[in-house]
Amino acid sequence: MKDGLSRQYGGVHAGGWVNLLPSSWVPYVQLSRLSPPAGFFLIYFPHFFGVMHAAKAHDISVFEATRVCLLLLTGSFFCNNASHAWNDLVDAPIDKMIARTKTRPIPRGAITPRAAFVFTVSQALGAASILLLLPTDTAMVTIPTIIGTTYYPFAKRHIHVPQLVLGFCLTWGIMVGSSAVGVAKPWTDPSTVFLLVASILWVVIFDTIYAHQDLVGDMKIGVKSMAVLFRNHAKALLWTLYLGMSTSLVASGYYGQMGIPYYALTVLGCVLSVGTMIIKVDLKSPASCWLWFSQGFWLTGLAISGGLLADYVFQNGEWLANGLL
Repeated sequence: MKDGLSRQYGGVHAGGWVNLLPSSWVPYVQLSRLSPPAGFFLIYFPHFFGVMHAAKAHDISVFEATRVCLLLLTGSFFCNNASHAWNDLVDAPIDKMIARTKTRPIPRGAITPRAAFVFTVSQALGAASILLLLPTDTAMVTIPTIIGTTYYPFAKRHIHVPQLVLGFCLTWGIMVGSSAVGVAKPWTDPSTVFLLVASILWVVIFDTIYAHQDLVGDMKIGVKSMAVLFRNHAKALLWTLYLGMSTSLVASGYYGQMGIPYYALTVLGCVLSVGTMIIKVDLKSPASCWLWFSQGFWLTGLAISGGLLADYVFQNGEWLANGLL
């Protein structure tokens, strides 16, 4: 097993802060994909999108928006831990047959299935506790995410498009974020829906690139993915998804009456960052796929976040008028 490959969420962390922890904690950090924290922020970013989008549209105060963002950051931490632990618990029989993943904590015996299940439940309860501090309706809004996340590890056994399931699971956080600041039925708003569609396509693009790391192994054992399904036309698929994502972002801006900051940072930033990634990534190189997955998503996530935040600040004007009160 090449150590470099195992660092690609294969059960070996990247060092740094993790080495300062007690050795008994390290397998759980690996199980939760916290080093690097790409998975955690892929869960949090959509929640932040939802809060900022709703804050601008509904004149939510800076204090309330900040409070909710911090609560959802904490909730995303627990959701990240629970979802990854559940995924690895279900996937353990498959993981032990794939070169990159056979040294993950469960396949290598560092965490027993029972301990992983207890950890999953504890983290899910931690996430649920955050809902007590949010509007009552928000708990109901999380149900689609819970169902999708529970099913996702089985999707690669049943359907060829598990990336779409993952995209929905992660980005439904936009609806959760909107609900958390008091917006009723945010899925009825066209701008929010187009932002959701754009974000789903963003995740599908990144996870399809991620899945190319295991393409050979997945084909050998019969695991389904969009990387496998479109293996001979992957770049064409990525460009199609990219076009859909870009169009959806423009549509979200149009229906949400977004300002120049949104188009300059969110739309243009995504066009440049995702387009560059598709051009540069070598889908035949696991190292290249990992680089663009683990690092490239920051550019896009920050572009969407920055544009929504800037539009809220400059068009709402509350920060300028009242500071941070």
